[in-house]
Amino acid sequence: MAEANPVQTAPLRPRQAVLRMAPYSPPTAGRAGKLRLDFNENTIGAPPHVVEALRRRLEADLLAVYPEYGEVRAALAAYFQVSPDQLLLTNGTDEAIQVIINTYVDDGDEVLLLRPSYAMYRFYADVAGASVREIDYRPEDLAFPLEELLEAIGPATRAILIANPNNPTGTAASREQLEMILDRAAQAAVLVDEAYFEFYGVTLLPLVGRAPNLFVSRTFSKVFGMAALRLGCVFSHADNIRFLHKAQSPYSVNMLAAMAAAEAVKDDRYVKEYAAEVLAARDLVYQGLDRLGISYYRSQANFVLMRAGERALEIRDKLRAAGVLVRDRSYELPGCVRVTVGTREQVQRFLKALEEIW
Repeated sequence: MAEANPVQTAPLRPRQAVLRMAPYSPPTAGRAGKLRLDFNENTIGAPPHVVEALRRRLEADLLAVYPEYGEVRAALAAYFQVSPDQLLLTNGTDEAIQVIINTYVDDGDEVLLLRPSYAMYRFYADVAGASVREIDYRPEDLAFPLEELLEAIGPATRAILIANPNNPTGTAASREQLEMILDRAAQAAVLVDEAYFEFYGVTLLPLVGRAPNLFVSRTFSKVFGMAALRLGCVFSHADNIRFLHKAQSPYSVNMLAAMAAAEAVKDDRYVKEYAAEVLAARDLVYQGLDRLGISYYRSQANFVLMRAGERALEIRDKLRAAGVLVRDRSYELPGCVRVTVGTREQVQRFLKALEEIW
């Protein structure tokens, strides 16, 4: 009787694109009970009427069936002033990025990114095996590098991914600048990620029916306070949305997220008031940093990038010990720490803790 072959213990070898990737491991553990100024979330929680609606409607039968999206698609289309066929629901903005890459980018295709920016742009481009080219924000003030990006666009460019305002710099491009990119990159999918729109007020959404290469994404993870539910949406010409549907899992958005979003847009006074509070609190951050002699970059979003120099990691760790979480960004912008702007009361707590260790 022949001996059985021994069980192979070596792991399977993944694709070369995966081998080349750097791992992405955000520090999300141990945040409970602390002032969360590290991930640009809503710092006071989801709108109460959304929480109440979920409690009221949640039943066992609802969880036993696959989700239906007709209600939320109609509600969001009306809220964002687009037609339902110009909208795709996604599992956070991350899936919007992934679906666009999967739909339009082949192995080896050129993808243009800005640096530094949201890590998931490079993550999904790398998974797809794309040829990634990065254009740096201008080092003196982290301004949007329009001319450098326009020069980089060529016939081989298949996708351009832009956060506007940008994370982690907080700087932004104007509508006119983005329209110049759309005109230059007629052969490429251009994603404008408007995760922080409510703090900036500039949008390309009115162009989605006219610009065939434009994709705009929004999220419910920031000002709407629903990061745990993972809901985003991407807008584009109806023909593009049909292609994205083909590349997307049919039930990637869960029913609770869909219900919450439909409820959230029925009355957005809560998020508008929160956004106004954040803008007032952001001015307090500037004033406090000026008083302490800490330089920073002015922001169009709900966070501020400050220059802590060689003390960046020390500042992060000592603030954490004081119960205040901020995000070190010195691995890509030496000496920089990013602080989320919450309410004025929360900002005062942050500044008091910072003053004690500075």
